Amino acid sequence: QVQLAESGGGLVQAGGSLRLSCAASGRIFSTSVMSWYRQAPGKQREMVATIFSGGSANYADSVKGRFTISRDNAKNTVYLQMNSLKPEDTAVYFCRYGVMNWGKGTQVTVSS
Repeated sequence: QVQLAESGGGLVQAGGSLRLSCAASGRIFSTSVMSWYRQAPGKQREMVATIFSGGSANYADSVKGRFTISRDNAKNTVYLQMNSLKPEDTAVYFCRYGVMNWGKGTQVTVSS
């Protein structure tokens, strides 16, 4: 069983920055893939960024060059640094560990 706790969401003006954190606990393996997803009202949940055990990462085209995912295996924590935020980044952001485990989400709201 894995528990995930996201934090760091909030309200920010367009052009601003936020840093999301996701702390994992339970049966954690540093080799597992960790990801950030987001879901805006009325839209499907979409992958934002994924980081693999070696540190390589994939990003959605919409966030490339603005968002950076990173992980601290010693702390079982994954981060999402979000810069140059846009109103269209407004969504609930979810952390995912492996395939089956999801956090409850943290709201990010970007005002224009």
